[in-house]
Amino acid sequence: MKKTFILDTNVLLHDVNSIYAFEDNDVVIPMVVIEELDKFKSEGDTRGKNARMVSRELDELRKKGRLNEGVGLPNGGTLKIKLDNPNILPQIWSLNTSDNSILNIAYTMDRKEGSYNKNQSPVFVVTKDINMRLKAEALGLNAQDYTSDKVKYDELYTGVAEAEVDPAQIDAFYQNKKLPLEKGLYFPNQFLILKANDGSKKSAIGRVANNGENILKPLSAQEPVAWGIKPLNKEQRFAMELLLDDSLDIVTLVGTAGTGKTLITLATGLQRTMDENAYRRMVVCRSIVPVGKDLGFLPGTKEEKLEAWMGAIYDNLAFLADRKNPDEGEEKAHYLLDSGKIEIASVTHMRGRSLPGQYMIVDDAQNLTPHEMKTILTRAGEGTKIVVTGDPYQIDTPYLDIESNGLTYLVDRLKGQPTHGHITFTKTERSRLADLASKLL
Repeated sequence: MKKTFILDTNVLLHDVNSIYAFEDNDVVIPMVVIEELDKFKSEGDTRGKNARMVSRELDELRKKGRLNEGVGLPNGGTLKIKLDNPNILPQIWSLNTSDNSILNIAYTMDRKEGSYNKNQSPVFVVTKDINMRLKAEALGLNAQDYTSDKVKYDELYTGVAEAEVDPAQIDAFYQNKKLPLEKGLYFPNQFLILKANDGSKKSAIGRVANNGENILKPLSAQEPVAWGIKPLNKEQRFAMELLLDDSLDIVTLVGTAGTGKTLITLATGLQRTMDENAYRRMVVCRSIVPVGKDLGFLPGTKEEKLEAWMGAIYDNLAFLADRKNPDEGEEKAHYLLDSGKIEIASVTHMRGRSLPGQYMIVDDAQNLTPHEMKTILTRAGEGTKIVVTGDPYQIDTPYLDIESNGLTYLVDRLKGQPTHGHITFTKTERSRLADLASKLL
């Protein structure tokens, strides 16, 4: 039986292709949603861009028929734009808000062809607004989140696995510098910790080959070092192996605050850009999302405005420039920035650019939508390496959560690709207090 899905504005702004995500079912967009899109389309940020893209997509569909009567979609469903109905909600529900207007349409359709008529298609309100879903449930309506791009975080690929094997296999791994693996059991570039199954303490660590061979290879003989930074735990060691591997085009690093993601990524970038000239320039970009109440407009040039948002980047650069003297570290960090080999940018300024031969860092990527993530990654030109870092537990963007943000979406979609490497950090190295806060708060 076909279903009818009524979309809220935030669904369309989150995913401009969401109208095609409901298989062969019917999709309804209330007129109030069109009016909200019209308000957003003049904005210069991602939300405004998405609003314009949705409007253009609807205009293309309009050429196929009358949207008020329903236009066929490629997957077999139909799309209809529906005018507001006379208010039939309970008396305390007025139509002076967009949410209530959408709920009124859903309530009307549900009484006409939904739960009140079991032979007709059930009606669902689709919204990323939790309170909207609660209000819909209070009216007896079916309500759900938009989940087509959600990933189960508990099942997210970590980049590391453990296996109990016969001690003879560990001996063979050390002797032959490789170990055959069962086909399809592990992903390329996944790190594997081998432990003896006889109760002994024999163990080994290797990395699954990314050349199509199902073999485990040992890590580099020497511990990786970048700008004087050495790994403090095995996760950081794994990450630096991936960051220093030129055969990988993209590396994703996920972990809580203080695990060292940004520091080792910057250190590796400085090593490969400034010292080894393997890349033309290092580009660092972050999503500009305030934590708490926004401060409003900031004075100054673009660089001066960004300085307020890029504190974490500047702090790490200063630390890397001079770990013993913080004051001199800040001066040296500004010298590095003035050299032209490092560019600090916001995600907003990345659209439309083409970046060949660059070491690109996308920090705090948990605040990006999957569509924004795609926009950034498509900026990469030939010879560019991209490192994406973030903490899915620190999301500051409305309508994104731990399972629907661009970072977890990217990790899930790229796993198994031979040019992708990933590590999930679990151990905090910043301080005892940071470790305590990440675990208990």
